[in-house]
Amino acid sequence: MLAVGPGDADRSDQLAEAVLEVAKPADATVVLAHVFTSNEYDEVLDRLDFDTDLDTVDPNAVAARHSTIHDMESILEEHGVDYEVRGAVGEHGPTIVDLADSTAANRVIVGGRRRSPTGKAVFGSTAQEVMLSAPCPVTFVRHDE
Repeated sequence: MLAVGPGDADRSDQLAEAVLEVAKPADATVVLAHVFTSNEYDEVLDRLDFDTDLDTVDPNAVAARHSTIHDMESILEEHGVDYEVRGAVGEHGPTIVDLADSTAANRVIVGGRRRSPTGKAVFGSTAQEVMLSAPCPVTFVRHDE
């Protein structure tokens, strides 16, 4: 499972390389997961012109229209790797862990950037939470800044 977010657009090549390294030799299906907080979800619904008059909008459909997911889909298709798209609404770390559990992921790949200990304490770290709580091994792809 590859967990992506809006901050991952500038590192899609690095994330794709990590995914291909694991998925291609194993002939695995990659789950492209995008988790939105409630506020992010509402903003994305407005920006992507979803009909919010409907009772519910499927988070999978919202994730599938997100540009970061499109970038990864193109790369996986180019390399002949099967994938499916999953979207979810909730706090990033716990929801990524829940998706990994519900999809029976063999590995989770997350991106991030180097932060100071103070930065992690003040702002938290989604990647750190996933690494500590995921039901499977986690690969962290650090952004080259």
